[in-house]
Amino acid sequence: MIGLAVFFAVMGAASNAVGTAFQRKAASTVPTGGGLRLLLALARRPVWLAGICGVIASAMFQALALVNGPMALVQPLFIMELPFALLIAGSLMRRGLPAAGWWAVAQVVGGLALVLVSAAPSGSHDQAPMVRWVPALIACLGAMAGAVVLARARRSPLLRAAVLAAAAAVGNALTAAMLKSASGILDADGFAAFLATWQTYGFAVVGVSSLLLLENALQAGSLAASQPALTIGDATVSLLLGVTLFGEHIRTGVWLLPELAGAGLIVWGVLRLIRVVPHAQQTLAGESPSGDAVSPAGRGAPGSADG
Repeated sequence: MIGLAVFFAVMGAASNAVGTAFQRKAASTVPTGGGLRLLLALARRPVWLAGICGVIASAMFQALALVNGPMALVQPLFIMELPFALLIAGSLMRRGLPAAGWWAVAQVVGGLALVLVSAAPSGSHDQAPMVRWVPALIACLGAMAGAVVLARARRSPLLRAAVLAAAAAVGNALTAAMLKSASGILDADGFAAFLATWQTYGFAVVGVSSLLLLENALQAGSLAASQPALTIGDATVSLLLGVTLFGEHIRTGVWLLPELAGAGLIVWGVLRLIRVVPHAQQTLAGESPSGDAVSPAGRGAPGSADG
């Protein structure tokens, strides 16, 4: 079961990275705009449709991973989405990963392995009583709302980006918790029960909210400001929710030392990956180094729209 959870989680991270890269690639070929006109323009592009398929596949893989393993194991593995996204987006935008970038990827993977081997998450349940859900919802939604208020009050782009990314991380973790519960109901009681449970609609609403927070974080400041908060925040809150909601267990005591060392390696690897990959922010956004959108022919387009 644990092996399946790891496999599905890695596949989910890769699928989401593919979906994001293809959506951003498609968005870079249409004029700046919004609303229904933008969606209609994107829907005519096979690349964008391929991106949507990647996102849907990612959600399915994540659900399968959460059904087969603890949140404290599954969610940290989604850290691999950033290296996957940079590799795929770099290939689409014809920007190779330098040697220092590969070392940074190795640091992220090594740190992640050290954390998971040291923590050894185990003992997960699919469901949690409302007496556990209520304080978890209050804490997570309150933290997200507080972060939005704090971001509005701060003029520093770096701080705004970090705070909004942290809010998105909390939302991602809460979404995963509700998805785990809803997927367990689907597996045990069928589709009708899945549609009747509040967690199904909860993960949809919170998931969309988290996506909007992340987009605002990326617009507010650099990737170097938002990504560490998103990466570590999601893994940390997921671990806490796994323990408090679903009765998961992790090793503590002397094991905290290698766990903290692994977390440090992940943060250092993420920061290095962002810095050494040429124009990482523009690469993920599907833009040229000058900030103009890149068309398939390599020429600047009037602008870019986020997919």
